[in-house]
Amino acid sequence: MKLFSKDFTLVVIGQIISLFGNATIRFALPLYLLNLTGSSALYGTVTACAFIPAVLLSPIGGIVADRVNKRNIMVILDFFTAAVILFFSLMMDGGHLIPLLTVTMMILYGIAGAYQPSVQASIPALVRQEHFMAANSIINTISSFAALIGPVLGGILYSAYGLKPVLGVCMVCFVLSAVMEIFIWIPFQKQDSGGSILATVRADFGESLHFIRKEKPVIGKGVLMVCGINLFLSAMILVALPYLVTEVLDLEASQANRLYGFAEGALAAGGLAGGIGAGVFADRLKIRKAGNLIIACAVCVFPMGAVLLLSSSGMGNYAVLTICCFAIMVFSTMFSVQMMSFVQAETPQKLIGKVIAVILTVSMCAQPLGNALYGVLFELCRGFEYAVILFSGVMSLGIALGAGKIFRELD
Repeated sequence: MKLFSKDFTLVVIGQIISLFGNATIRFALPLYLLNLTGSSALYGTVTACAFIPAVLLSPIGGIVADRVNKRNIMVILDFFTAAVILFFSLMMDGGHLIPLLTVTMMILYGIAGAYQPSVQASIPALVRQEHFMAANSIINTISSFAALIGPVLGGILYSAYGLKPVLGVCMVCFVLSAVMEIFIWIPFQKQDSGGSILATVRADFGESLHFIRKEKPVIGKGVLMVCGINLFLSAMILVALPYLVTEVLDLEASQANRLYGFAEGALAAGGLAGGIGAGVFADRLKIRKAGNLIIACAVCVFPMGAVLLLSSSGMGNYAVLTICCFAIMVFSTMFSVQMMSFVQAETPQKLIGKVIAVILTVSMCAQPLGNALYGVLFELCRGFEYAVILFSGVMSLGIALGAGKIFRELD
């Protein structure tokens, strides 16, 4: 089985379109909220609430991915996402915009949480094991490329025309992706349900937890480390970047939204570079040395705090923040590709969807708490934002150094 078979190629094309829409809508809606309120605390709270459905629905998505045709899941969820965006665009001119926006973001993040296990679980069914690293690198590269183009074009459209044209573009993307995915064939073997829906969910979830804790405990340890990094590093970047660029740095108001779009693009460019690097250097990347990549991510946080403390130049601070975020994404994406390839290679086919879903769920659990935490910290530390970032760097570096032993156990 070659890497770029017809069905894997269709998955790739569908992901390009779908992930572009996803990156754009995730950029536009939170930025709209921040522009509307100017409150980092509200921004952090709303984005934290948005992550909760993703955490809750990810394991359900994994269970369904192992028991339902993965193509059908992707098609249905893409059509449903387009419908949600259409509903929001029709209702946004009425009252109660903030509750409507919050609920919409929660639904969209929940759909993404249920959707992702199907994509990751389809890779072992479409490519050979020796191509796992390359296939994951391609999917991550596509995600990063879409995240690069989405915020940049979204920022330009949003600044020039407002939110509604952005919503229209995203809706079209999800419809096109769903139509493309209809023509994918993914091998599927129906599994016995073994009783009621609740009993099946309990049994499947328990089986995947047993595999992670007992049969491959090193995976569980790695996931807990990722959970800590999400709490102290990923959440900080997610809240700090829009807040600092649009509300704190000495930048012209007319430029701030566009510059934030370019900063998000730099994050995606880092992911793109990391995905390509993981594919190019697949044979040289050893999983037992993956901890070094997390250490590099943590080290990149300190220049961000230092420049906010020592410099008052708006564009200078912006440049340092953007470069450091780019570097963090390079290292973190290479780490993600390594870990996902290792899990796919070590997990039986009948468990792959559930195990990936559990991993995604546990690793995401810290994200809502982190978003809320940093939203409050930035609100309390107005004028001392550098202290919040340096706190993030210290905590992340401590976790990363402790993680080295975990990954040295992987072989």
